[in-house]
Amino acid sequence: MASNFEIIPGEPNSHLIIHVPHSSRFIPPEIRSEILLSDAQLEAELDSMTDSLTAELVLHATANIANPPTLFINKFSRFVIDPERFRDEREVMNKVGMGAVYLKSSTGAQLRRADFDGSQLIAAYFDPYAKAFTDLVESKLREFGEFGQVTIIDFHSYRVEQHINAVNHGQQRPPVCIGTDEFHTPPELSQLASAHFSAFGPVVFNQPYAGTYVPLKFYGTEPRVRSIMLENRADLLVDEQLSPGPKFDQYSGVLASFIEALANN
Repeated sequence: MASNFEIIPGEPNSHLIIHVPHSSRFIPPEIRSEILLSDAQLEAELDSMTDSLTAELVLHATANIANPPTLFINKFSRFVIDPERFRDEREVMNKVGMGAVYLKSSTGAQLRRADFDGSQLIAAYFDPYAKAFTDLVESKLREFGEFGQVTIIDFHSYRVEQHINAVNHGQQRPPVCIGTDEFHTPPELSQLASAHFSAFGPVVFNQPYAGTYVPLKFYGTEPRVRSIMLENRADLLVDEQLSPGPKFDQYSGVLASFIEALANN
């Protein structure tokens, strides 16, 4: 069975990990057969729900910096499993059928049968993904010692208009939203991110998306694990054909500058 994630090592002394969970459109044929949408409907859904070119942008931004971070990239579509959801009743998106294994589409259409058992997908893809990320963070903490730290950038994009099947209607949709966690996002990390990404307009914290990715083993208990989420409105990165937009290169440069600044922070 093919792995659904790729880890691209950075410089050994870099404490930074960039997580790109929603950039892929790939769905293995045996999993595609379980999805109820037609090919045309699924293509439209992938256009709407994929964080298009986010992996390509991160690779572009980190290609020539002196101290590149480690990249953790989801190689499969979020329609296989969504690694950023809770796998149990804690997940708020279960209310709209879009938990760790999606049963509904972004429009509310039935994506899989209502009685679909996602446990095999969880065991095959969600759990190994979470374990690999946990192991990566743990290995870096061990290498850096008691006074070292790991910083995670959780990298996403979102559409100009909110999806119909969502739980956060009516919130702001700025060019860049910065997601934070009270325990894992120290003020200096938030301030550094805001200073860089305000180049694209006023930065808004935790709207329309809040929080950031932290492996559960460390969540709320390990202050050496810092994390921040960069949610970028898609029209900042891509055009209507989902090709690189006019600000793609500028954004790549700002992201590279932010990464380099984090090396000393």
